[in-house]
Amino acid sequence: MISSRSRADVAPSESTVAERVAGCLKGIATGDAVGKQTELLSYADVLRWYPYRIRGFEGLPGSVIPRYVGNRKREWRIGETTDDTERTIAVARAIIADQGGIDHTSIGREMLRCRKSVHPGVKSLWEFHQAGDPARIATRHDGCGAAIRVGPVGIVVRPDRLDDLVNGAREASIPTHGGSVAIAAAAATAAAVSGAIEGWSAAEIITLAESAAAKAERQWPGDPSVSVARTLRGVHDELISLPELPWTEIAAQHPSTHALAVVPLALSLATVMDSVQQAILLAANVGGDSDSVASIAGGILGARYPETVNHVWYDTVEAVNRHELLALVGELVDLRRFR
Repeated sequence: MISSRSRADVAPSESTVAERVAGCLKGIATGDAVGKQTELLSYADVLRWYPYRIRGFEGLPGSVIPRYVGNRKREWRIGETTDDTERTIAVARAIIADQGGIDHTSIGREMLRCRKSVHPGVKSLWEFHQAGDPARIATRHDGCGAAIRVGPVGIVVRPDRLDDLVNGAREASIPTHGGSVAIAAAAATAAAVSGAIEGWSAAEIITLAESAAAKAERQWPGDPSVSVARTLRGVHDELISLPELPWTEIAAQHPSTHALAVVPLALSLATVMDSVQQAILLAANVGGDSDSVASIAGGILGARYPETVNHVWYDTVEAVNRHELLALVGELVDLRRFR
């Protein structure tokens, strides 16, 4: 079990905006890489592969994750980030190139340079790359890939600009994900990042995320019986009522393989916990879409409490991937200040 402590219980971090932005990017990347080790495993299979549970990077950084040895699609390495971090960086570069503008064609152009997970097994990415058109607008797909990469939108757009947050999240989504659930989930995530960068309380962050999802659902409606906003509020209220977060119960009740499950769980963990490291470990040990949950929650908590980023993990991620994420921080901070 992991202790659950909300912003109401823990004093706000006194970090600068630049430190929060850096913490957000570090949390996204480390959550992605640590979580990848157990992606799509059941809770039982996590324990089978890792009897002592995930405690960080389990093995020599740069070596192949044991269960991916011989994998025909890709032999993922310990410490390697996935397409989610790759495309988060692409979104950031597009926004920087457009001096704070958030345009799906510019984002699509940067995303066409990405190479990870481009195969028929990931239909949203495969269709986008097969079309080869940066201006393409997807009309379907409700996975969580769009939500994971929208962190830079929340970094540059302030939380008092809800319309811009929601529209920016959609622009970052539609090259690959055009479904109502995907767009609403991306809007909620961008809003949560924005509030966290601003230093808002956990209650303010979750309320803003809920409002962003509801606004997106009104603008681009889908099945009225399915609501990211309602699901987010329900999951959050359930988790915040618990004195501790039991891994087994979370694994059983929140199987995180779809945006409607991944994003509410990730945003709820990010607002009922106070540690990047602990949220990533929880997500990794639960299994399911563990890298997605760990990446989203890690990014938001990295903005809320940047001092809780595990810097050994982050140094490993940089050594394996050479992302140079901190090189993006200054320009993103300037865009938030002057946009």
